[in-house]
Amino acid sequence: MTSYVTRPKRNNDLWLNEYSTDNLVLSLKIKEFLHSEKTQYQELLIADTYEYGRTLMLDGAYQLTERDEFTYSEMMAHVPLCAHKNPEQVLIIGGGDGAIMREVLKHDCVKKCTLIDIDERVIECSKKYLPFAGCSFSDERADVKCIDALKYISETPERYDVIIIDSTDPVDFAAGLFQSGFYSNVKRVMNAGAMMSELTESPFTDKDLMVQAINEMRKVFPLVKLYWGVVPTYPSGMWTYGIASNSDSEDNDPAKPVRKVNNTRYYTSQIHKNAFDLPPFIEDMINQ
Repeated sequence: MTSYVTRPKRNNDLWLNEYSTDNLVLSLKIKEFLHSEKTQYQELLIADTYEYGRTLMLDGAYQLTERDEFTYSEMMAHVPLCAHKNPEQVLIIGGGDGAIMREVLKHDCVKKCTLIDIDERVIECSKKYLPFAGCSFSDERADVKCIDALKYISETPERYDVIIIDSTDPVDFAAGLFQSGFYSNVKRVMNAGAMMSELTESPFTDKDLMVQAINEMRKVFPLVKLYWGVVPTYPSGMWTYGIASNSDSEDNDPAKPVRKVNNTRYYTSQIHKNAFDLPPFIEDMINQ
């Protein structure tokens, strides 16, 4: 009788970790690593995960996943666009993966959407590996510039109806995107009645940054509000967004949608309104 040596089954046990805090980590099991490089500005990694599909990481932080990015992209794009009566000129700062631009271009009234991301490699890799996000770069209304947003916003003669700031975490080259000086330059390039939206992180893991961003906006804009939503793969799963108008008229209230958009999976006009109904603990944080 022949005998065989048996061994335990070898399982794939590769995990991709984001350390949200010193004591909190989000870990996704990896099916396949697709691309990794150190660009001129940051560490870029794209992988296919079992639970959330393809994901983009920059400097060790999840930027989007195939399964849940729409929850973030739709709230960043459609809240300011649907609160504006006629947004024709839109500027996106950051957002090199293209997902927010995809949502912006669902609005037929948009004549041009300018996207500024300093890192060209994020754009190129998103086109290649993340087609669900980078599908809008070929749209004739898309104007993509790989330059320094801080320099552009301080010098450009262009003017915009909606500005969406989709930055990475506020460190290194992105540190100035949460300061009143930057917001002053943003206000300079806004048309009358224009709106600006920006991610303001989680009230659980980044309370101080959220409060700082809102306070810095209040130094510059006459009307500033906070709204919130759910993004499962962002720290804590609860996410906030700051939005500001350069007019405090009731006709420019970001909390009141005046237009609709089709083909969404998360955003609705009712969710738009409800997102501004803040839990008391968040109200307390931003109004201290």
